[in-house]
Amino acid sequence: MSCKIERLLNSNNSVVLRVSGRIEGEHVDTLREVLGREEQGVALDLTEVNLVDRQGVKLLAASEANGIELRNCPAYVREWVSRMNRNANSGREP
Repeated sequence: MSCKIERLLNSNNSVVLRVSGRIEGEHVDTLREVLGREEQGVALDLTEVNLVDRQGVKLLAASEANGIELRNCPAYVREWVSRMNRNANSGREP
């Protein structure tokens, strides 16, 4: 299975990128590129994500640290992202 990204525009003109499938190393650059195209507030809806590898978590952690909202994040991904961001803030290697 691959990574699918749908761009949704809310009534308040905010963008939600709905990601489904897997976020693995081969998909990270594509997701980074799509996020880079957005000029205003954006959120990632991860409801339909079923697998995230280390590279994917690094991207999600960096995105969240830069103000991108992670919605409906699977619990194991949320824990990993939170741990990476805590370690980054403390200066420790994740």
